[in-house]
Amino acid sequence: MMKLKDIFTLCSLSVAALFFSTCKPAMSEEQKKPAKMPVVPEGYEQITLGAGCFWCVEAVYNRIDGVKSAVSGYMGGKTKNPTYEEICTGSTGHAEVVHVTYDPKKISTEEILAWFWQLHDPTTLNRQGNDVGTQYRSVIYYYSDKQKDIAEKSLKEAQKNFKDKIVTEITKASELYPAEVYHQDYYRLNKNSNGYCRLVIAPKMKKLKLEDKEKVAE
Repeated sequence: MMKLKDIFTLCSLSVAALFFSTCKPAMSEEQKKPAKMPVVPEGYEQITLGAGCFWCVEAVYNRIDGVKSAVSGYMGGKTKNPTYEEICTGSTGHAEVVHVTYDPKKISTEEILAWFWQLHDPTTLNRQGNDVGTQYRSVIYYYSDKQKDIAEKSLKEAQKNFKDKIVTEITKASELYPAEVYHQDYYRLNKNSNGYCRLVIAPKMKKLKLEDKEKVAE
């Protein structure tokens, strides 16, 4: 695994970065509605991952071969049908997550998790860079006992690459609430007009050597 300490703070929802956004269009009512639930075809697997800002996480998984879909959403809280505004307060208990549907014939769960450890800092409790709050916690939501076992082994292996203790939660998946439509595929749709995309996500894609993989799931 490459050394990534120099990129762990890139996925932070910096207020300063957002001020650099240009040409921010008005959103329609449809864009403000929750996205559709992800479909998991027969033979495919699913896992839900929290690693800070879901725009960053989704951008990575949408560029990985074998991934059918990466859907931004919310999981692990107590509020029914939470909105992004509610999530941002940290009061609902949810984490910002990305639900990944993948073809195990093309990419293994171990490989999915290998990317997870690379794209964020799993040693900071309830924080990624400037994003602070339980909604930004590092968490793996598993869907089977086999997946739980793989996640636990993956964490132990990943710990060898970090000086500080990994604080990532490994928890059974609960109800997924897809985030609003305007959050989906955010980087691809806004990378040329949004300052956060240009200044935060784009450098991350370059560091992970994914900037040229213009892929939107399968």
